[in-house]
Amino acid sequence: MEAHDNRIFIFDTTLRDGEQSPGASMNIHEKLGFARQLERLGVDIIEAGFPVASEGDFAAVQQIAREIRGVQVAGLARANTADIDRAWQAVADAARPRIHTFISSSDIHLKHQLHKTRAQVLREACAAVRHACSYTPNVEFSPMDATRTDRGYLCELVEAVIAEGATTVNIPDTVGYAIPEEFGDLIAELFARVKNIRQAIISVHCHNDLGLAVACSLAALRNGARQVECTINGIGERAGNAAMEEVVMAIATRSDLFGLHSGIHTENFFQSSKLLTQITGIRVQPNKAIVGANAFAHESGIHQDGLIKDKTTYEIMTPQSVGMTESNIVLGKHSGRHAIGDHLRQMGYTLSDDELNRVFLRFKELADLKKEIFDEDLEAILFEEVFRIEERYNLVYLNVVSGNVAIPTATMQMEVDKQLVQEAGFGVGPVDATFDAIRKITKTNYPLLKYLVSAVTGGTDAQGEATVQLKYNGRSVMGHGAHPDVLVASAKAYINALNRLEWLRKE
Repeated sequence: MEAHDNRIFIFDTTLRDGEQSPGASMNIHEKLGFARQLERLGVDIIEAGFPVASEGDFAAVQQIAREIRGVQVAGLARANTADIDRAWQAVADAARPRIHTFISSSDIHLKHQLHKTRAQVLREACAAVRHACSYTPNVEFSPMDATRTDRGYLCELVEAVIAEGATTVNIPDTVGYAIPEEFGDLIAELFARVKNIRQAIISVHCHNDLGLAVACSLAALRNGARQVECTINGIGERAGNAAMEEVVMAIATRSDLFGLHSGIHTENFFQSSKLLTQITGIRVQPNKAIVGANAFAHESGIHQDGLIKDKTTYEIMTPQSVGMTESNIVLGKHSGRHAIGDHLRQMGYTLSDDELNRVFLRFKELADLKKEIFDEDLEAILFEEVFRIEERYNLVYLNVVSGNVAIPTATMQMEVDKQLVQEAGFGVGPVDATFDAIRKITKTNYPLLKYLVSAVTGGTDAQGEATVQLKYNGRSVMGHGAHPDVLVASAKAYINALNRLEWLRKE
Protein backbone atom coordinates (compact mmCIF):
# COMPACT_ATOMS: atom_id res chain seq x y z
CA MET A 1 0.00 0.00 0.00
CA GLU A 2 1.63 3.21 -1.16
CA ALA A 3 0.81 6.64 0.19
CA HIS A 4 -0.61 9.28 -2.12
CA ASP A 5 -0.84 12.89 -1.09
CA ASN A 6 -4.63 13.05 -1.15
CA ARG A 7 -5.64 9.40 -0.47
CA ILE A 8 -6.73 8.49 3.05
CA PHE A 9 -6.49 4.85 4.13
CA ILE A 10 -9.19 3.63 6.51
CA PHE A 11 -8.05 1.13 9.13
CA ASP A 12 -11.10 -0.37 10.83
CA THR A 13 -10.61 -1.69 14.35
CA THR A 14 -14.26 -2.41 15.19
CA LEU A 15 -13.47 -6.11 15.53
CA ARG A 16 -10.54 -5.47 17.87
CA ASP A 17 -10.76 -2.19 19.80
CA GLY A 18 -14.49 -1.91 19.20
CA GLU A 19 -15.05 -5.36 20.68
CA GLN A 20 -13.46 -4.10 23.90
CA SER A 21 -16.61 -2.06 24.58
CA PRO A 22 -18.37 -3.53 27.62
CA GLY A 23 -20.81 -6.17 26.41
CA ALA A 24 -19.65 -6.03 22.79
CA SER A 25 -18.00 -9.45 22.56
CA MET A 26 -18.69 -11.19 19.24
CA ASN A 27 -18.44 -14.84 18.24
CA ILE A 28 -16.69 -16.05 15.10
CA HIS A 29 -19.88 -16.10 13.01
CA GLU A 30 -20.70 -12.51 13.96
CA LYS A 31 -17.14 -11.30 13.38
CA LEU A 32 -16.99 -12.89 9.95
CA GLY A 33 -20.38 -11.46 8.99
CA PHE A 34 -19.31 -7.98 10.04
CA ALA A 35 -15.96 -8.35 8.27
CA ARG A 36 -17.88 -9.05 5.04
CA GLN A 37 -19.84 -5.86 5.62
CA LEU A 38 -16.59 -3.92 6.13
CA GLU A 39 -15.32 -5.35 2.85
CA ARG A 40 -18.48 -4.09 1.10
CA LEU A 41 -17.97 -0.73 2.80
CA GLY A 42 -14.54 -0.47 1.20
CA VAL A 43 -12.21 -0.19 4.19
CA ASP A 44 -8.52 -0.64 3.41
CA ILE A 45 -7.48 -2.64 6.48
CA ILE A 46 -9.48 -4.73 8.96
CA GLU A 47 -7.84 -5.23 12.33
CA ALA A 48 -9.56 -8.54 12.97
CA GLY A 49 -8.46 -9.10 16.56
CA PHE A 50 -5.69 -9.81 19.05
CA PRO A 51 -4.75 -13.43 18.20
CA VAL A 52 -2.76 -14.18 21.35
CA ALA A 53 -5.63 -13.06 23.61
CA SER A 54 -7.60 -16.32 23.33
CA GLU A 55 -8.15 -19.36 21.13
CA GLY A 56 -11.47 -17.87 20.05
CA ASP A 57 -9.86 -14.61 18.99
CA PHE A 58 -7.15 -16.48 17.10
CA ALA A 59 -9.73 -18.61 15.27
CA ALA A 60 -11.79 -15.54 14.33
CA VAL A 61 -8.77 -13.67 12.94
CA GLN A 62 -7.65 -16.75 11.03
CA GLN A 63 -11.08 -17.34 9.47
CA ILE A 64 -11.43 -13.68 8.45
CA ALA A 65 -7.93 -13.79 6.94
CA ARG A 66 -8.86 -16.86 4.90
CA GLU A 67 -12.25 -15.65 3.67
CA ILE A 68 -11.98 -11.86 3.28
CA ARG A 69 -9.88 -11.39 0.16
CA GLY A 70 -10.41 -7.78 -0.92
CA VAL A 71 -9.06 -6.10 2.22
CA GLN A 72 -5.82 -6.19 4.17
CA VAL A 73 -6.26 -8.18 7.40
CA ALA A 74 -4.20 -7.21 10.44
CA GLY A 75 -3.53 -9.01 13.69
CA LEU A 76 -2.45 -7.09 16.79
CA ALA A 77 0.62 -8.18 18.76
CA ARG A 78 2.59 -6.83 21.68
CA ALA A 79 6.26 -6.19 20.99
CA ASN A 80 7.47 -9.69 21.78
CA THR A 81 8.30 -12.79 19.77
CA ALA A 82 5.45 -15.00 21.04
CA ASP A 83 2.74 -12.43 20.23
CA ILE A 84 4.16 -11.72 16.79
CA ASP A 85 4.46 -15.43 15.95
CA ARG A 86 0.87 -15.99 16.99
CA ALA A 87 -0.34 -12.99 15.01
CA TRP A 88 1.42 -14.24 11.90
CA GLN A 89 -0.09 -17.72 12.27
CA ALA A 90 -3.52 -16.07 12.34
CA VAL A 91 -3.10 -13.74 9.33
CA ALA A 92 -0.68 -15.75 7.17
CA ASP A 93 -3.41 -16.97 4.81
CA ALA A 94 -4.75 -13.47 4.13
CA ALA A 95 -4.50 -12.10 0.60
CA ARG A 96 -2.66 -9.12 2.11
CA PRO A 97 -1.64 -9.83 5.72
CA ARG A 98 -0.42 -7.18 8.17
CA ILE A 99 1.21 -7.49 11.58
CA HIS A 100 0.49 -4.58 13.93
CA THR A 101 2.85 -4.54 16.90
CA PHE A 102 2.92 -2.05 19.77
CA ILE A 103 4.62 -1.06 23.00
CA SER A 104 4.09 1.83 25.42
CA SER A 105 6.31 4.89 25.02
CA SER A 106 5.18 7.44 27.63
CA ASP A 107 7.16 7.83 30.84
CA ILE A 108 3.91 7.25 32.75
CA HIS A 109 3.49 3.80 31.20
CA LEU A 110 7.20 2.99 31.34
CA LYS A 111 7.41 3.78 35.05
CA HIS A 112 4.12 2.42 36.36
CA GLN A 113 3.22 -0.36 33.91
CA LEU A 114 6.29 -1.71 32.12
CA HIS A 115 9.01 -0.83 34.68
CA LYS A 116 11.44 -0.29 31.81
CA THR A 117 13.73 2.48 30.61
CA ARG A 118 13.37 4.39 27.37
CA ALA A 119 16.43 2.61 26.01
CA GLN A 120 14.92 -0.81 26.78
CA VAL A 121 11.66 0.06 25.06
CA LEU A 122 13.52 1.40 22.02
CA ARG A 123 15.45 -1.88 21.70
CA GLU A 124 12.33 -4.01 22.13
CA ALA A 125 10.37 -1.95 19.59
CA CYS A 126 13.13 -2.32 16.99
CA ALA A 127 13.49 -6.05 17.67
CA ALA A 128 9.71 -6.54 17.36
CA VAL A 129 9.56 -4.74 14.00
CA ARG A 130 12.55 -6.73 12.71
CA HIS A 131 10.91 -10.00 13.74
CA ALA A 132 7.56 -9.03 12.19
CA CYS A 133 9.36 -8.04 8.96
CA SER A 134 10.80 -11.55 8.76
CA TYR A 135 7.22 -12.71 8.06
CA THR A 136 5.82 -9.86 5.96
CA PRO A 137 6.92 -6.45 4.65
CA ASN A 138 3.53 -5.09 5.73
CA VAL A 139 4.32 -4.15 9.34
CA GLU A 140 2.72 -1.44 11.46
CA PHE A 141 4.13 -0.13 14.73
CA SER A 142 2.35 1.85 17.45
CA PRO A 143 4.02 3.67 20.38
CA MET A 144 1.17 3.41 22.90
CA ASP A 145 0.24 6.61 24.76
CA ALA A 146 2.15 8.64 22.17
CA THR A 147 0.43 11.92 23.04
CA ARG A 148 1.85 11.81 26.59
CA THR A 149 5.30 10.76 25.37
CA ASP A 150 8.31 13.09 25.38
CA ARG A 151 8.40 14.43 21.82
CA GLY A 152 12.13 14.05 21.38
CA TYR A 153 11.97 10.41 22.45
CA LEU A 154 8.90 9.81 20.26
CA CYS A 155 10.76 11.17 17.21
CA GLU A 156 13.72 8.90 18.00
CA LEU A 157 11.46 5.88 18.36
CA VAL A 158 9.52 6.55 15.14
CA GLU A 159 12.73 7.04 13.14
CA ALA A 160 14.20 3.81 14.54
CA VAL A 161 11.22 1.56 13.73
CA ILE A 162 10.95 2.97 10.19
CA ALA A 163 14.64 2.19 9.73
CA GLU A 164 13.89 -1.39 10.84
CA GLY A 165 11.21 -1.78 8.17
CA ALA A 166 7.89 -0.52 9.57
CA THR A 167 5.81 0.67 6.62
CA THR A 168 3.09 2.22 8.77
CA VAL A 169 3.64 4.06 12.05
CA ASN A 170 0.57 4.79 14.10
CA ILE A 171 0.48 7.68 16.58
CA PRO A 172 -2.21 6.76 19.13
CA ASP A 173 -3.94 9.12 21.52
CA THR A 174 -4.52 6.11 23.73
CA VAL A 175 -6.27 7.85 26.59
CA GLY A 176 -8.05 10.58 24.62
CA TYR A 177 -5.85 13.27 26.17
CA ALA A 178 -5.00 15.44 23.17
CA ILE A 179 -6.65 18.64 22.01
CA PRO A 180 -7.01 18.89 18.20
CA GLU A 181 -4.62 21.81 17.70
CA GLU A 182 -2.04 20.11 19.94
CA PHE A 183 -2.40 16.76 18.15
CA GLY A 184 -2.07 18.35 14.72
CA ASP A 185 1.07 20.11 15.92
CA LEU A 186 2.50 16.77 17.13
CA ILE A 187 2.03 15.21 13.69
CA ALA A 188 3.59 18.25 12.03
CA GLU A 189 6.58 18.05 14.38
CA LEU A 190 7.12 14.38 13.53
CA PHE A 191 7.19 15.26 9.83
CA ALA A 192 9.67 18.05 10.54
CA ARG A 193 12.05 16.09 12.78
CA VAL A 194 11.96 12.43 11.67
CA LYS A 195 14.36 12.15 8.72
CA ASN A 196 12.90 8.98 7.16
CA ILE A 197 9.24 9.66 7.91
CA ARG A 198 8.20 9.68 4.25
CA GLN A 199 9.23 6.05 3.96
CA ALA A 200 6.14 5.12 5.99
CA ILE A 201 2.47 6.01 6.16
CA ILE A 202 1.68 7.94 9.33
CA SER A 203 -1.51 6.74 10.99
CA VAL A 204 -3.55 8.02 13.95
CA HIS A 205 -5.72 6.20 16.47
CA CYS A 206 -7.69 8.60 18.66
CA HIS A 207 -9.86 7.81 21.67
CA ASN A 208 -12.90 9.82 22.62
CA ASP A 209 -12.47 10.41 26.36
CA LEU A 210 -12.87 14.18 25.87
CA GLY A 211 -15.21 13.81 22.90
CA LEU A 212 -12.46 14.94 20.52
CA ALA A 213 -11.44 11.74 18.71
CA VAL A 214 -12.83 12.76 15.31
CA ALA A 215 -11.58 16.33 15.65
CA CYS A 216 -8.08 15.12 16.54
CA SER A 217 -8.09 12.66 13.62
CA LEU A 218 -9.03 15.44 11.20
CA ALA A 219 -6.34 17.73 12.63
CA ALA A 220 -3.79 14.96 12.05
CA LEU A 221 -4.91 14.56 8.43
CA ARG A 222 -4.41 18.26 7.80
CA ASN A 223 -0.84 17.89 9.06
CA GLY A 224 0.25 14.90 6.99
CA ALA A 225 -1.28 11.73 8.48
CA ARG A 226 -2.74 9.50 5.78
CA GLN A 227 -4.29 6.59 7.70
CA VAL A 228 -7.07 6.82 10.28
CA GLU A 229 -7.82 4.01 12.72
CA CYS A 230 -11.49 4.11 13.61
CA THR A 231 -14.63 2.08 14.30
CA ILE A 232 -18.23 2.00 13.12
CA ASN A 233 -20.44 3.99 15.50
CA GLY A 234 -17.28 5.04 17.36
CA ILE A 235 -17.46 2.03 19.70
CA GLY A 236 -14.38 0.98 21.63
CA GLU A 237 -12.53 1.02 24.93
CA ARG A 238 -14.03 3.43 27.51
CA ALA A 239 -15.66 6.36 25.62
CA GLY A 240 -14.79 4.75 22.29
CA ASN A 241 -12.79 5.60 19.18
CA ALA A 242 -13.07 8.03 16.32
CA ALA A 243 -16.27 7.18 14.41
CA MET A 244 -15.40 6.13 10.86
CA GLU A 245 -18.59 7.54 9.38
CA GLU A 246 -17.90 10.97 10.88
CA VAL A 247 -14.27 11.12 9.73
CA VAL A 248 -15.06 9.98 6.19
CA MET A 249 -18.11 12.20 5.72
CA ALA A 250 -16.23 15.20 7.12
CA ILE A 251 -13.49 14.94 4.49
CA ALA A 252 -16.06 14.15 1.78
CA THR A 253 -18.37 17.04 2.69
CA ARG A 254 -15.52 19.50 3.23
CA SER A 255 -13.37 18.48 0.28
CA ASP A 256 -12.82 22.20 -0.30
CA LEU A 257 -10.92 22.35 3.00
CA PHE A 258 -9.19 18.96 3.12
CA GLY A 259 -8.63 18.09 -0.54
CA LEU A 260 -8.63 14.41 0.50
CA HIS A 261 -10.59 11.31 -0.39
CA SER A 262 -10.98 7.71 0.80
CA GLY A 263 -12.08 4.52 -0.90
CA ILE A 264 -15.16 4.15 1.31
CA HIS A 265 -18.56 3.43 -0.28
CA THR A 266 -20.40 5.82 2.00
CA GLU A 267 -23.85 4.59 0.98
CA ASN A 268 -23.15 1.52 3.14
CA PHE A 269 -22.66 3.46 6.39
CA PHE A 270 -26.22 3.25 7.69
CA GLN A 271 -26.46 -0.48 7.03
CA SER A 272 -23.07 -1.05 8.71
CA SER A 273 -24.20 0.93 11.74
CA LYS A 274 -27.45 -1.02 12.01
CA LEU A 275 -25.68 -4.37 11.64
CA LEU A 276 -23.22 -3.53 14.42
CA THR A 277 -26.06 -2.39 16.68
CA GLN A 278 -27.91 -5.64 16.12
CA ILE A 279 -24.82 -7.79 16.73
CA THR A 280 -23.67 -6.01 19.90
CA GLY A 281 -26.93 -4.58 21.25
CA ILE A 282 -25.17 -1.22 21.67
CA ARG A 283 -27.48 1.41 20.22
CA VAL A 284 -26.49 4.78 18.84
CA GLN A 285 -28.13 7.84 20.35
CA PRO A 286 -30.79 9.47 18.12
CA ASN A 287 -28.67 12.62 17.68
CA LYS A 288 -25.58 10.64 16.59
CA ALA A 289 -23.95 12.32 13.61
CA ILE A 290 -24.36 10.68 10.18
CA VAL A 291 -26.23 7.50 11.23
CA GLY A 292 -28.45 8.57 14.15
CA ALA A 293 -32.23 8.43 13.81
CA ASN A 294 -32.42 12.24 13.93
CA ALA A 295 -29.41 12.93 11.69
CA PHE A 296 -31.72 13.93 8.83
CA ALA A 297 -34.86 14.77 10.85
CA HIS A 298 -36.15 18.35 10.94
CA GLU A 299 -38.56 19.57 13.61
CA SER A 300 -38.28 23.35 13.26
CA GLY A 301 -40.86 25.00 11.01
CA ILE A 302 -38.21 27.35 9.66
CA HIS A 303 -36.00 24.37 8.78
CA GLN A 304 -38.89 22.51 7.18
CA ASP A 305 -39.77 25.55 5.09
CA GLY A 306 -36.18 25.83 3.90
CA LEU A 307 -35.97 22.13 3.01
CA ILE A 308 -39.16 22.31 0.94
CA LYS A 309 -37.64 25.16 -1.05
CA ASP A 310 -34.15 23.64 -1.37
CA LYS A 311 -32.69 20.76 0.64
CA THR A 312 -29.25 22.38 0.76
CA THR A 313 -30.64 25.06 3.07
CA TYR A 314 -30.42 22.72 6.06
CA GLU A 315 -28.78 19.51 4.82
CA ILE A 316 -25.05 19.47 4.03
CA MET A 317 -25.26 15.88 2.74
CA THR A 318 -28.11 13.72 1.45
CA PRO A 319 -29.56 10.80 3.45
CA GLN A 320 -28.92 8.60 0.41
CA SER A 321 -25.19 9.39 0.50
CA VAL A 322 -24.88 7.44 3.77
CA GLY A 323 -27.43 4.73 2.93
CA MET A 324 -30.58 6.14 4.48
CA THR A 325 -33.82 6.21 2.50
CA GLU A 326 -36.84 8.44 2.84
CA SER A 327 -39.21 5.89 1.30
CA ASN A 328 -40.96 2.96 2.93
CA ILE A 329 -41.24 -0.44 1.27
CA VAL A 330 -44.66 -1.77 0.35
CA LEU A 331 -44.58 -5.41 1.37
CA GLY A 332 -47.30 -7.46 2.97
CA LYS A 333 -48.63 -10.96 3.51
CA HIS A 334 -49.09 -11.53 -0.23
CA SER A 335 -45.44 -10.80 -1.05
CA GLY A 336 -43.42 -13.77 -2.25
CA ARG A 337 -40.01 -15.16 -1.34
CA HIS A 338 -38.45 -13.78 -4.54
CA ALA A 339 -39.71 -10.27 -3.81
CA ILE A 340 -38.31 -10.40 -0.29
CA GLY A 341 -34.94 -11.65 -1.53
CA ASP A 342 -34.80 -8.96 -4.21
CA HIS A 343 -35.68 -6.21 -1.75
CA LEU A 344 -33.07 -7.42 0.73
CA ARG A 345 -30.48 -7.27 -2.06
CA GLN A 346 -31.52 -3.67 -2.74
CA MET A 347 -30.98 -3.02 0.96
CA GLY A 348 -27.48 -4.49 0.62
CA TYR A 349 -28.01 -7.97 2.07
CA THR A 350 -27.14 -11.04 0.01
CA LEU A 351 -28.41 -14.21 1.71
CA SER A 352 -27.96 -17.91 1.10
CA ASP A 353 -31.06 -19.95 0.24
CA ASP A 354 -31.27 -21.29 3.78
CA GLU A 355 -30.95 -17.83 5.32
CA LEU A 356 -33.57 -16.40 2.95
CA ASN A 357 -35.96 -19.24 3.80
CA ARG A 358 -35.66 -18.49 7.52
CA VAL A 359 -36.16 -14.77 6.99
CA PHE A 360 -39.14 -15.37 4.69
CA LEU A 361 -40.91 -17.61 7.22
CA ARG A 362 -40.53 -14.96 9.91
CA PHE A 363 -41.66 -12.29 7.45
CA LYS A 364 -44.90 -14.19 6.73
CA GLU A 365 -45.56 -14.57 10.45
CA LEU A 366 -45.10 -10.83 10.97
CA ALA A 367 -47.16 -9.95 7.88
CA ASP A 368 -50.14 -11.75 9.42
CA LEU A 369 -49.89 -9.36 12.38
CA LYS A 370 -49.00 -6.07 10.66
CA LYS A 371 -50.57 -4.27 7.70
CA GLU A 372 -47.30 -2.74 6.52
CA ILE A 373 -43.77 -4.13 6.66
CA PHE A 374 -40.94 -1.59 6.68
CA ASP A 375 -37.22 -1.90 6.00
CA GLU A 376 -36.58 -1.72 9.73
CA ASP A 377 -38.92 -4.68 10.29
CA LEU A 378 -37.04 -6.71 7.69
CA GLU A 379 -33.71 -5.81 9.29
CA ALA A 380 -34.98 -6.85 12.73
CA ILE A 381 -36.01 -10.23 11.28
CA LEU A 382 -32.71 -10.53 9.42
CA PHE A 383 -30.64 -10.01 12.54
CA GLU A 384 -32.82 -12.40 14.53
CA GLU A 385 -32.57 -15.21 11.99
CA VAL A 386 -29.18 -14.79 10.31
CA PHE A 387 -26.82 -13.20 12.79
CA ARG A 388 -27.75 -15.04 15.96
CA ILE A 389 -25.16 -17.21 17.67
CA GLU A 390 -25.51 -20.95 18.18
CA GLU A 391 -28.11 -21.26 20.91
CA ARG A 392 -28.31 -23.52 23.93
CA TYR A 393 -31.61 -21.94 24.99
CA ASN A 394 -34.64 -21.33 22.74
CA LEU A 395 -38.08 -19.88 23.46
CA VAL A 396 -41.00 -22.15 22.53
CA TYR A 397 -43.95 -20.21 23.94
CA LEU A 398 -44.76 -17.53 26.51
CA ASN A 399 -48.07 -16.71 28.16
CA VAL A 400 -48.32 -13.79 30.59
CA VAL A 401 -51.17 -12.76 32.88
CA SER A 402 -50.96 -9.31 34.47
CA GLY A 403 -53.03 -6.35 35.58
CA ASN A 404 -53.67 -4.07 38.52
CA VAL A 405 -55.70 -6.76 40.35
CA ALA A 406 -53.68 -9.83 39.33
CA ILE A 407 -50.35 -11.23 40.40
CA PRO A 408 -48.14 -10.98 37.30
CA THR A 409 -47.53 -14.55 36.15
CA ALA A 410 -45.52 -15.85 33.20
CA THR A 411 -45.90 -19.42 31.96
CA MET A 412 -43.08 -20.39 29.64
CA GLN A 413 -41.75 -23.34 27.70
CA MET A 414 -38.17 -23.37 26.47
CA GLU A 415 -35.75 -25.73 24.80
CA VAL A 416 -32.65 -26.30 26.93
CA ASP A 417 -30.07 -28.43 25.12
CA LYS A 418 -32.91 -29.56 22.79
CA GLN A 419 -35.03 -30.71 25.78
CA LEU A 420 -38.40 -29.07 26.50
CA VAL A 421 -38.69 -27.46 29.93
CA GLN A 422 -41.75 -25.65 31.29
CA GLU A 423 -41.98 -23.33 34.29
CA ALA A 424 -44.00 -20.47 35.75
CA GLY A 425 -42.55 -17.23 37.08
CA PHE A 426 -43.92 -14.44 39.26
CA GLY A 427 -42.88 -10.83 39.69
CA VAL A 428 -43.83 -7.23 40.38
CA GLY A 429 -44.76 -6.82 36.71
CA PRO A 430 -45.06 -8.89 33.50
CA VAL A 431 -41.42 -8.43 32.49
CA ASP A 432 -40.16 -9.33 35.95
CA ALA A 433 -42.36 -12.45 35.91
CA THR A 434 -41.06 -13.40 32.45
CA PHE A 435 -37.43 -13.05 33.52
CA ASP A 436 -38.18 -15.03 36.70
CA ALA A 437 -39.51 -17.93 34.58
CA ILE A 438 -36.39 -17.84 32.39
CA ARG A 439 -34.11 -17.90 35.43
CA LYS A 440 -35.95 -20.90 36.84
CA ILE A 441 -35.83 -22.85 33.57
CA THR A 442 -32.14 -22.11 32.90
CA LYS A 443 -31.07 -22.31 36.57
CA THR A 444 -29.21 -19.02 36.20
CA ASN A 445 -29.32 -15.76 38.12
CA TYR A 446 -26.90 -13.31 36.50
CA PRO A 447 -27.13 -9.64 37.55
CA LEU A 448 -29.31 -7.61 35.19
CA LEU A 449 -27.44 -4.38 34.37
CA LYS A 450 -29.72 -2.89 31.73
CA TYR A 451 -33.13 -3.44 30.15
CA LEU A 452 -34.38 -1.27 27.28
CA VAL A 453 -37.42 -1.46 24.98
CA SER A 454 -38.05 0.63 21.86
CA ALA A 455 -40.22 0.48 18.74
CA VAL A 456 -38.62 -0.58 15.46
CA THR A 457 -41.05 1.54 13.43
CA GLY A 458 -43.96 3.89 14.15
CA GLY A 459 -47.53 2.91 14.94
CA THR A 460 -49.20 0.80 17.58
CA ASP A 461 -48.53 -2.37 15.57
CA ALA A 462 -44.76 -1.73 15.49
CA GLN A 463 -42.33 -4.45 16.42
CA GLY A 464 -40.86 -4.04 19.87
CA GLU A 465 -37.08 -4.20 20.11
CA ALA A 466 -35.62 -5.17 23.48
CA THR A 467 -32.07 -5.08 24.81
CA VAL A 468 -30.87 -6.86 27.94
CA GLN A 469 -27.41 -6.56 29.52
CA LEU A 470 -26.26 -9.28 31.92
CA LYS A 471 -23.07 -9.49 33.97
CA TYR A 472 -20.86 -12.55 34.33
CA ASN A 473 -17.47 -12.89 36.00
CA GLY A 474 -16.67 -9.18 35.79
CA ARG A 475 -17.76 -8.90 32.13
CA SER A 476 -21.09 -8.01 30.56
CA VAL A 477 -22.97 -9.12 27.47
CA MET A 478 -25.85 -7.65 25.50
CA GLY A 479 -28.86 -9.61 24.32
CA HIS A 480 -31.25 -8.47 21.62
CA GLY A 481 -34.79 -9.50 20.68
CA ALA A 482 -37.53 -8.22 18.37
CA HIS A 483 -41.23 -9.15 18.18
CA PRO A 484 -44.60 -7.35 17.84
CA ASP A 485 -45.26 -8.37 21.47
CA VAL A 486 -42.77 -6.47 23.68
CA LEU A 487 -42.92 -9.22 26.33
CA VAL A 488 -41.86 -11.82 23.78
CA ALA A 489 -39.17 -9.42 22.52
CA SER A 490 -37.97 -9.01 26.13
CA ALA A 491 -37.86 -12.77 26.66
CA LYS A 492 -35.94 -13.27 23.43
CA ALA A 493 -33.45 -10.57 24.42
CA TYR A 494 -32.85 -12.16 27.84
CA ILE A 495 -32.44 -15.61 26.27
CA ASN A 496 -30.10 -14.18 23.64
CA ALA A 497 -27.96 -12.69 26.40
CA LEU A 498 -27.86 -16.08 28.16
CA ASN A 499 -26.72 -17.74 24.92
CA ARG A 500 -23.99 -15.13 24.58
CA LEU A 501 -22.90 -15.84 28.14
CA GLU A 502 -22.70 -19.54 27.33
CA TRP A 503 -20.42 -18.66 24.42
CA LEU A 504 -18.36 -16.36 26.68
CA ARG A 505 -17.95 -19.12 29.27
CA LYS A 506 -16.71 -21.51 26.57
CA GLU A 507 -14.25 -18.87 25.39
